[in-house]
Amino acid sequence: MSPRSASVNEELRRRSRERLLQATVELVAERGYEATKLGDIADRAGAARGLVSYYFPGKRQLLQAAVHRLMHLALEAGLEREPRSDDGRERLARAIDAVLGLARDHPRLMRTHMAGILQAEGFIQCPEQQRLAALLRDTVERYGSPDVDRDYPLLRALLMGAVVAVLLPGAPMPASRLRAELFQRYGLDWELGVPPDGGPPGGTFPRDRP
Repeated sequence: MSPRSASVNEELRRRSRERLLQATVELVAERGYEATKLGDIADRAGAARGLVSYYFPGKRQLLQAAVHRLMHLALEAGLEREPRSDDGRERLARAIDAVLGLARDHPRLMRTHMAGILQAEGFIQCPEQQRLAALLRDTVERYGSPDVDRDYPLLRALLMGAVVAVLLPGAPMPASRLRAELFQRYGLDWELGVPPDGGPPGGTFPRDRP
């Protein structure tokens, strides 16, 4: 039996890593961060337990990579859904809706993720985060930003702040209100993206770009 080629080995490693990331998302959503053990993640992924430490230095880094992968997949699906559009304002609206949708659909996971970023380990760079960043930067560029290096970090911060506000224990903000504020800031019509049922908060929405 001939040895596997380098490309085959690389593909197998990629698949193993993807399974670990998906298993992390599933288990943390089901059980919470503290109750999820690295061995449980390996078992759910059908991988050897040593592979977890081979790919990731610890559970916090694994979780951040897993959530960044989820965010990248959700954002990519939102941007490329039918009917596809190259319009920058439509794509920015879709990006905002995709991120707010993550807070709605995965509250425990996103709350855990945001809490981890605010801890000592801080924001961890990983391939999944880089792919997510590339999509958001492209969205800002297509929107027509004259300075993507300035405007991309601002959009990222505003989206992170909106997620925190939606998930804030005891005093959550309605996602529709936050959507309205973000749409107003970027001069987006309420009907762009995937507008929630019921219309904009207050029944009116400014349409002029600031």
